[in-house]
Amino acid sequence: MEYRRLGKSGLQISALSLGSWLTFGKQIGNNTADELMSIAYDNGVNFFDNAEIYARGRSEIVMGEILKKKNWDRDSYIISSKVFFGYLGKDARPTQKGLHRKHVVEACEQALKRLQLDYLDLYFCHRPDKQTPIEETVWTMHNLIQQGKILYWGTSEWSAQEIMEAHMVAQRYSLIGPTMEQPQYNMLERNKVEVEYAQIYKTVGLGTTIWSPLATGVLTGKYNDSFPGDTRLSILGMEWLKDAALAEANLSRARKLTTFAKELGVSLPVLAIAWCLKNEHVSTVILGASKSAQLQENFKALELKELLTADVMEKIENILGNKPILSQY
Repeated sequence: MEYRRLGKSGLQISALSLGSWLTFGKQIGNNTADELMSIAYDNGVNFFDNAEIYARGRSEIVMGEILKKKNWDRDSYIISSKVFFGYLGKDARPTQKGLHRKHVVEACEQALKRLQLDYLDLYFCHRPDKQTPIEETVWTMHNLIQQGKILYWGTSEWSAQEIMEAHMVAQRYSLIGPTMEQPQYNMLERNKVEVEYAQIYKTVGLGTTIWSPLATGVLTGKYNDSFPGDTRLSILGMEWLKDAALAEANLSRARKLTTFAKELGVSLPVLAIAWCLKNEHVSTVILGASKSAQLQENFKALELKELLTADVMEKIENILGNKPILSQY
């Protein structure tokens, strides 16, 4: 396993990590979740990603039970949660969602109980909250760190401007600002990580824990010819990702990439993950496996990364034809 610094912090995070979105407490059984965490941990993974909204809190409960049973040294792994949507989702009342002090504090306590932990290593603001002053959120996160409830805080799917506003507030009041951002990043979704955040890497040392390296399954090749009925994009509530992911331009790229991956002697998912790892600004790639064989296969990306020479990367770029323009920000 390769380990990378999480942004400007000294925290060493595994280049590949395991997420629980749509799987733990929902798409897979608890025994499978246990097996996946064991495989990941045995392969050097030290970061397991979660959130209050995943399976309405059930994902954290499942992960907490597994951690309790495994009895791994607490200082050997990193656990995250995210706050914004509330564990009740659309059924949440105004005080049960958002980034105001009441919900952030109470959601942290609830996540700790579900995960059966004394503290969270990483705590993300799952989305920006237009209804709450950024000062209130930054102060609350700072206080949670001071209280030992969390160690680092960050954002997820925030714009560069919003992240820098949080840093300006932190600097103004001598508070601890966000360390990391969790954006979607893959061969088909590149702008934020490659362009929008370009200056933030230099100014504040932003770390990134990227999600959906396989573009919600499009970069596995499973949608190349038809739409299977038992995939993530067929899950109720995934319509917001489905239409964009299955755009014909993306499917065309996936078909060409599948052929190119075969020429390299690897699977498309391994190629897609290795491509993400090549970006020096990616701290960790969150894997979302539902089967043990699938997870084991994904670890091959660590070896393939070294084989992605400048020539190979240029060929991939020619297939994608979607390189962002740096000058737009």
